[in-house]
Amino acid sequence: MLLNEPEQPASPRRRIGATAALIVAVFAVLLGRFWVLQIGQMESWRSLSENNRIRLERLPATRGLVLDRHGEPLVDNRPAFDVQVVPEDTTNLAATLARLDEVIDEELPDLKNLEQAARRQARHEPLLVQRDVDWDTVVRLEVLESELPGVRISTGPIRTYTHGTRASHLLGYVGQADPATLDRDRSYRMGDLVGKTGLERSFESWLRGRPGAQQTEVDALGRRLRVISEQPPQPGNNLVLTLDGRLQAFAEQLLEGREGSIVALDTRTGGVLALASAPGFDPNAFARGISSTDWKALIGNTLKPMQNRTVQGQYPPGSTFKIVTAAAALEEGIVNPFTRIHCGGSWRFGNRSYRCWKAGGHGSVDLHDALVGSCDVYFYQVGHRLGIDTIAKYARRFGLGRLPDAGLDHEKPGLVPDSAWKRSRFGEPWYPGETLSVAIGQGALLTTPLQMARVIGAIASGGVLRRPRFVDHVEAANGEIVKTFEPEIEADLGFRPTTLLQLREALRDVVESPRGTGRSAHLPTVEVGGKTGTVQIFRMGQDRIKTATLPRHLRDHAWFVAFAPVEEPEIAIAVLIEHAGTGGGATAAPIARDLADFWFASTRGRDYQLAGTGGILSDNELALLGLMPTAPAARFEG
Repeated sequence: MLLNEPEQPASPRRRIGATAALIVAVFAVLLGRFWVLQIGQMESWRSLSENNRIRLERLPATRGLVLDRHGEPLVDNRPAFDVQVVPEDTTNLAATLARLDEVIDEELPDLKNLEQAARRQARHEPLLVQRDVDWDTVVRLEVLESELPGVRISTGPIRTYTHGTRASHLLGYVGQADPATLDRDRSYRMGDLVGKTGLERSFESWLRGRPGAQQTEVDALGRRLRVISEQPPQPGNNLVLTLDGRLQAFAEQLLEGREGSIVALDTRTGGVLALASAPGFDPNAFARGISSTDWKALIGNTLKPMQNRTVQGQYPPGSTFKIVTAAAALEEGIVNPFTRIHCGGSWRFGNRSYRCWKAGGHGSVDLHDALVGSCDVYFYQVGHRLGIDTIAKYARRFGLGRLPDAGLDHEKPGLVPDSAWKRSRFGEPWYPGETLSVAIGQGALLTTPLQMARVIGAIASGGVLRRPRFVDHVEAANGEIVKTFEPEIEADLGFRPTTLLQLREALRDVVESPRGTGRSAHLPTVEVGGKTGTVQIFRMGQDRIKTATLPRHLRDHAWFVAFAPVEEPEIAIAVLIEHAGTGGGATAAPIARDLADFWFASTRGRDYQLAGTGGILSDNELALLGLMPTAPAARFEG
């Protein structure tokens, strides 16, 4: 071989063979590994990959409590069993829901609505089917567990209203978050409870708390295997109300068997001590999820138990409005304390005779006597001299004709008519004869019980109109105060001291004088001032008939507004009884007396005559009723 002869390359076949052998070896290893994974360890990996899953579950927060001024709970929470379905864990959601409908005795929500709700959320999130089921239902579902894949029992807090219907219109109720709420606030989830009415709604952001989260491992049936990690929820804040729970219970007891309203205000702060509307409803039904049958029964009830008459009921104030007319007359100089007008039982104006409630008339009366005896003829003539627009100006100064802005649902402003209102509403001028009706609280004039409580409260508190307060402060779950709601003066009426003095002296004699129309509100221990009112529903023309003989819906409403004690007022009260068929002095005044009596018996710590007891109660007897803080165990339950 020559030295300069070039070297021959290795055979291509050998290189190709080596490469092929390497590829075959690699594929053999891979195939072997695949065999081990797919065949040899198939069951083990299937268990890990298919049967075990990691889920992040949301933990609902406990809503804050609602307490009365003494710290007694009006709204609390209790544990409950809820039935849920996880759509991801059931092969046929519709069939599972239908089977649950057979197993659970209670009426379930509409199944189609549940299916629609499931489509609006992630499939791994539980769908609430029924809240607060009983133990028998829990046992049945546990027995049928294999037939109901994806169904689970969850435990969590449910809202409970500790005294049922007590203060139901003020407290309101909770219900599941609806689609509109979910769209508006993404922090809510299906099944969350949200305030729907009352304080539950207006203080929702304070009460709701902050949900937590829990990372869990579950099997193919959705059963929890273990908790991996957890962030606990933060409970909501508590509301401490100005409301006196015992006074509220007594007010509702006084309204039993009637339709009407009682409002009691602290004249010094504007705090609401009692806010009763009858009939009421039980908000616990809503917390559990009210059935369509029960809901239809509530809204179809002719007595309107869902209506909060204290702020939604609009009524002519009757003769209680004479307080406003009298104040306007004194301030405008239309009359003075010595101006006398003769009442012969009626007053001829135009071509019509306007009657006084007293057939024989009151004779010659001044402003003081006219208020004490509630003389219509006196106020017809005073109203005519004032004119409708001046009367309306003073009515609005007292807060009438506008919302009290108390923060409750669907508050009504009432109506204060004037010449501009009639021209705008009917395209007609105001007629002087219409002024006469408004001057005594009739005609187109409308007010609410809360508004009239503020009117008498303004007179009692020296001409100051206070904004109503329901919540004194908000506190955290540990008792730390996080927000205080201070008393707020809405307006100073700007009345002369002599005007206020004359009004208060006359209102005192309405109750304390033997001639007063409100003498049935008299208390032996405290001087009470007040004003009666009777609202005519059925126009009787010239005939004088007793409205008690009319059909119930045509009978008169009865009003009474009061404050006490006269010299240093603490409490202002408004009572409205629908279709009482008697005057305010006969029906509403005794109720106001009983409420005031109860208030002083419970706050002054000494013997007071409680109406209906038939005698003076000792401290020990008061304690047994729960009216004394020394009572060791007893509590007044209304």
